[in-house]
Amino acid sequence: MINLEQEFVAMEDYIGRMSQIEQPSQEVLQNAEILLQRVNELLHLVVAMEPHLESAKHPAVNSGWRPAAYNAGVPGAAVRSRHITGQAIDLADRDGLDDFLFDHPNLLETCELWCEHPAATKGWVHFQSVPPRSGNRFFYP
Repeated sequence: MINLEQEFVAMEDYIGRMSQIEQPSQEVLQNAEILLQRVNELLHLVVAMEPHLESAKHPAVNSGWRPAAYNAGVPGAAVRSRHITGQAIDLADRDGLDDFLFDHPNLLETCELWCEHPAATKGWVHFQSVPPRSGNRFFYP
């Protein structure tokens, strides 16, 4: 039985130290709530299927919400990054979480999430709660 009460990624983890730079707007917080609900649901499903995936059981946030001014200084970050709007998160991938999801895209569909292609995100998984322009479940940044 899946314990949906367990929260893998909390809002504090997502906003993190960025709140010292700028406070997120209500819109960002609302978007982040949707994103984290979906990510936590997905992690519950992954752990139920593959309990050995430590990246799912004990996720580490590589990048959560980013204020626009901060995002502008991140090398390679998109100008209109979904991290700015509270609709994207990067989790560390220490043991093949990205590959597992690539083999099980139905989990992303069930949880209404999209990911950057594993070939473009070695060492992390990028989730977002809105589809990319292509509409593809896995997309290249």
